[in-house]
Amino acid sequence: MTITSQEPAVDYAPLTDAERKEFHENGYKHLPGVVSPEIVAELQAEADRLYGENKNTGHIDKTGSLHLLGAVSHSPAFARMLDYSPTFRWVWGLAGWNIYSQHNHLDVNPPYEEDETPRWEWHQDGWRQNSDAEYYAPYYGDIPRPMLSIKVAIVLSDISEPGRGQTLCIPGSHLNNHMYRPTDPTEIAKGPEGAVPWLAKPGDAFIFDRRLWHSRSRNRSDVTRKMLFMSYTYRWIRPVDDMPIDRESAWYAGLTPVQRQLIGEAFGNLKVQNMWGVGEGGWIDDTIPLRAELKERGLLDRNVPWLR
Repeated sequence: MTITSQEPAVDYAPLTDAERKEFHENGYKHLPGVVSPEIVAELQAEADRLYGENKNTGHIDKTGSLHLLGAVSHSPAFARMLDYSPTFRWVWGLAGWNIYSQHNHLDVNPPYEEDETPRWEWHQDGWRQNSDAEYYAPYYGDIPRPMLSIKVAIVLSDISEPGRGQTLCIPGSHLNNHMYRPTDPTEIAKGPEGAVPWLAKPGDAFIFDRRLWHSRSRNRSDVTRKMLFMSYTYRWIRPVDDMPIDRESAWYAGLTPVQRQLIGEAFGNLKVQNMWGVGEGGWIDDTIPLRAELKERGLLDRNVPWLR
């Protein structure tokens, strides 16, 4: 695939021990200015195009917001962000090589002034993962649930001032399985203690553990919030989004082998679709594109379980 100025080569810079430790302590990482202005402009144009198309077909909600699932399948520019070096190094560095994007979405949230009863929207991502994968406390103690997925958020609008619909989070909360949930509207409106907003400029990114307790806030400003989210999980977990793949399309032809892995394509030497990352006889399959890439670069590490 030809590399252009819009698509820089993936450099696979490994995480340092200090970076990995910081992430596991806080549950998220803010990366200011990691997406170039040229790429931001392209992503903004695609976000505007898709918003316009969905508005014309009535696929926005009463607030004028768009939550477009399977976003990378709607735009080559979005798909190129799947392995964008400054953010992707955090993904494979924290989750390993047997991964793909099971869930990705474009969010466009215009200002919305209508008053409504405050709702408690604090959550951990993963839906049933939070119940199905929870350890049974009477037997094991209150052990944090497994991470299972990690998410990248690309900021496409200026949300550097409070009140612009920012994501709120509680640093370090990813290690807590439960959160107090108030019922009083005044207490709900106030929010939990320790919550911080993600104040950011276009081109910033956030990496976060799916278990991080977070919530989107109301947009009471004159700025439309635009963000691209890409979640990555293990290839043996099924996709969340309905994302049909047209293998005859120009969009598909433009993907690299690693990007095809990251949209859920099966690779490997097994006679059946290989999502386990193993070959015949149970040995690790070095033909899985991301593993092959990391192995060629000497970035596998026996001391890190997910990079073995």
